[in-house]
Amino acid sequence: MSAERVTVSLPAEVLAQARGAVAAGEAESVSAYVAQALAARQSKARALARLDEVLGGRPSVAALNEVRAQLGLPLLPTA
Repeated sequence: MSAERVTVSLPAEVLAQARGAVAAGEAESVSAYVAQALAARQSKARALARLDEVLGGRPSVAALNEVRAQLGLPLLPTA
């Protein structure tokens, strides 16, 4: 895959975390860390879109809250 150089501005704490990942050997470079993060976000978006297709759309807040209550999670606000 070819790469294109871009310039981005990041909050200091985000950049520090990326640099920490590089220092820990979790990423080859800050660029690789950012590319991996973007790829993960895109993959998640595709997976969620596919779930919407399969399930016929996002469940209602009431349905989500029913499951969240069973799991002991905080309920989502209702409109």
